[in-house]
Amino acid sequence: MAGRNKQPLTVILGKGVSNHITKAEAEKRAAHEEKMRGNTDKIHPPSYLLKKQKEEFDELAEELMKLGIFSNLDIDTLGFYIEARTNWQKLGPVIRKLNPIRDLEEFTKLNRTRKQLSDECRAYASDLGLNITSRLKLVIPPPPETEKTAAEKRFSSRL
Repeated sequence: MAGRNKQPLTVILGKGVSNHITKAEAEKRAAHEEKMRGNTDKIHPPSYLLKKQKEEFDELAEELMKLGIFSNLDIDTLGFYIEARTNWQKLGPVIRKLNPIRDLEEFTKLNRTRKQLSDECRAYASDLGLNITSRLKLVIPPPPETEKTAAEKRFSSRL
């Protein structure tokens, strides 16, 4: 179904644009979102990762759990991200050793592969909230904290 992505209730409330949501709908939606969040009791690196990759997994998983946006359900996505990123990093030195003029065919092929890995990393990073754009979609915007003056309280929006 086409349309905008559904935003978490906390984001909608934080933006102050929740006029279309009744209290009952908000409670129902909050309960559903909490249920969909997932547990964090079985977070461990997947067995297909290498030792260094498992260490990176632990570091990133810890950071994501601090943000409250990572659960048992995201383990493989983070594992795939780390694998794609590792392969992307390995291709860099190989490509730099090639002469783009003399080894044009191999250079082009490896650059294409590296670009595909980069796109794959970007997609996984977006899914996990590893880049600022995706995190801003997830993080609760703080409500306005400006204290209204007596005149603003009295005359509201007519000032």
